[in-house]
Amino acid sequence: MISNNSLAQKNNITVEYFYNHTKDKFKIRLLSKAEGFDRLIVDQNLHRPGLALAGFVDLFSFSRVQVFGNTEMHYLRKLSGDERIKSLKRVFEFEIPCVVITDNNELPSEFLDIAGEYQIAVFGTEYSTTKAIYFLSDFLDDQFAPRISMHGSFVDVYGVGMLFTGKSGIGKSEVVLDLVERGHRLVADDIVILTKKGEGILMGSGTELVKHFMEIRGIGIIDVKSMFGVRAIRYQKRLEIVIQLEVWDDDADYTRTGLDDETTSILDVDINSVKVPIVPGKNLTVISEVIALNYLLKHYKYDAAKEFQKKLSNIIQKKSKNIDRAIDYFEHDFE
Repeated sequence: MISNNSLAQKNNITVEYFYNHTKDKFKIRLLSKAEGFDRLIVDQNLHRPGLALAGFVDLFSFSRVQVFGNTEMHYLRKLSGDERIKSLKRVFEFEIPCVVITDNNELPSEFLDIAGEYQIAVFGTEYSTTKAIYFLSDFLDDQFAPRISMHGSFVDVYGVGMLFTGKSGIGKSEVVLDLVERGHRLVADDIVILTKKGEGILMGSGTELVKHFMEIRGIGIIDVKSMFGVRAIRYQKRLEIVIQLEVWDDDADYTRTGLDDETTSILDVDINSVKVPIVPGKNLTVISEVIALNYLLKHYKYDAAKEFQKKLSNIIQKKSKNIDRAIDYFEHDFE
């Protein structure tokens, strides 16, 4: 179990934050006055208020962002002026965070006036309702996802996300720097933010402040992107292996065969874990590459430890007393 890390989960965001972070990505534009921006969005789900507009508000999920698509707008246009006002007020009198209009739908003349009366921000997008809900749901899922900050160095090795942990000064950054120099990609150093995306998936990234800067003892701060180029960095990566670096302990029990997979629990997600003892002369960079390649082999259903165990079991079953050579005879110096 990973411990001594600080949780950084968001429980809510403001409407202003929602607008500022979606206007460029998802073509969200402000249709109303800039009011109601301090309202809180406390639910990651979206809601379409068709039933509420028709009068059924017993189960109205008013705390969610309200999406008005073609169905809602067509219904409103079918109503008379007085009925439309009554229908809109029935919805807007609740403490809803904000409204998003999809498909570039034109608003009835009363819409913005009533929204302004209740100080509710109204946004619009050219995207279809299905597409807008997909984008906005993914954005809100990310904002409300459980996350944790960890001390370590995160790198992409052969497409495998590897997090190096260990006590301060043990050499995490130096190992990662060596991996970057060999063509692998840095995700984050020192502070790594891990976000739970769905069941069993952790995505790692750096902080806005640190990004791809690294602190190397004896040298100071270096900028990996400027020094090695854009190919040496990633902004995010799925976490697949935790490598725990520790000083060699004669009394500790280190795996010799690799038959028993060890895991580390982070945010209730079990991540493959490897404990690597540090001794003089050990090439941690090559070992890290081997760990990544071995993980890929297991992903493709080949486990070297199990294959070796199978061969050993076959020999034992045959009760062979001789250990045969790998070849039948020596033929000069040819393979």
